[in-house]
Amino acid sequence: MSKIFGVLFVSTVLIGASGMALAQPARDAKKMSFFVTSESAGKGADYGGLEGADAHCLKLARAAGSDKQDWRAYLSLSPDGGKAGVNARDRIGAGPWVNINGVVVAKSVGDLHSDANNLNKQTALTEKGDVVNGRGDQPNMHDVLTGSDPGGTFVADAAASTCKNWTSSTDGAAIVGHHDRIGLNDTPPAKSWNSSHRTRACGLEALKGTGGAGLLYCFAAK
Repeated sequence: MSKIFGVLFVSTVLIGASGMALAQPARDAKKMSFFVTSESAGKGADYGGLEGADAHCLKLARAAGSDKQDWRAYLSLSPDGGKAGVNARDRIGAGPWVNINGVVVAKSVGDLHSDANNLNKQTALTEKGDVVNGRGDQPNMHDVLTGSDPGGTFVADAAASTCKNWTSSTDGAAIVGHHDRIGLNDTPPAKSWNSSHRTRACGLEALKGTGGAGLLYCFAAK
C-alpha cells in the first residue's frame, strides 16, 4: 500500500509541476526582440514623431529587463512638407524576432511581411508577457498603430494615414493592424497584422471607438 501511495504521490507532484511549467512559460526579457506595448503614451496617436515612439518602446523594454538599446516602433512616416516618407519595414533591423517567451514571430523582414509569419494573439505579447485583448474581449484593443500598407511601406497622405506623422491627438486618422488577425469579415485587410483599416480620428477615445488603445509594435533593430 505504501508503494502504491508513493507512486501516486510522485505522479501527482510530476503532473503538478508539469502544469505549473505550462501555465508559466520561461520568460527572458534579455532575449526578447519583439513586443506589443502594454500601454500607450497617453496622447492617442501623438507620440511626438518617430523619436518619441522609439523612446516609448525603449522605456518599456528597459522596465521589463531588456538590455537592448536600439528599439524601434513599427511606424511609417508619410511624405510631408518636403520631407521624404519612411517605411516601417526599413526601421526594424533584419530579424529574427522573438517574444519574451522565446517564440519566433518572424525570421526576417520578408518573413514578417508574408503569410508565413507567426504573429498572432498568442505570440504578440507585451513586454511583460501578457496577452493583449483582441476581438471578443472587453475592451477590444487589437488595433495597433502602423501607418503602413501590407508590405510595410508608407502611404502618401500623412493626415489620413499617420495622424500627421504621429504628432496629432485630435484631427486626422491612422492606419492600424490587428494583432489577433481577426476582423469584421474574412477578407485579407481585416486579418492584416499591419494594415487593416483607418481609425476614426487620432485621440484616445477615437482609437478606442474602432478597437484600439494607441498601442505599438516594438522591434529590436540590433
